[in-house]
Amino acid sequence: MKEEIKGPIVEKVSVAIVLEEDNSDIYNVYLINFRDDIMEGIIITSVGYGEHADTGEKIETSTLRHSLEVLLPNEAAKIEAIMPEVFSLYNEYWVSFWVNDDLFDKRFVFNAETIIKSQLKELKFFGKKGMILN
Repeated sequence: MKEEIKGPIVEKVSVAIVLEEDNSDIYNVYLINFRDDIMEGIIITSVGYGEHADTGEKIETSTLRHSLEVLLPNEAAKIEAIMPEVFSLYNEYWVSFWVNDDLFDKRFVFNAETIIKSQLKELKFFGKKGMILN
């Protein structure tokens, strides 16, 4: 029964955190369409969550909602800016979109403490350093 509820598998869609300049702390989050078809009616929610390292107190950022009308094949769109202060949290991006008459849905999570400037890799798609989730 649960299998009937699941939608189609999301492939060739990525979320990336990109360092805009090597000598800055300016980061942006992008949605990338590596598919051969057009993504439409895109809705993205983003939230950060975790625990305070010293107190164990639960921390959660505001949930932000974004929408994009279309994303063409091999195109990226900026979702939002992200501050290094939230890299200690889990940063979740829930992406839903339509291709023809099919609704696709996928959750992307950057784990807490994994976005580290010195460990970012060159992202060929952007020609900048960053981190990408598929």
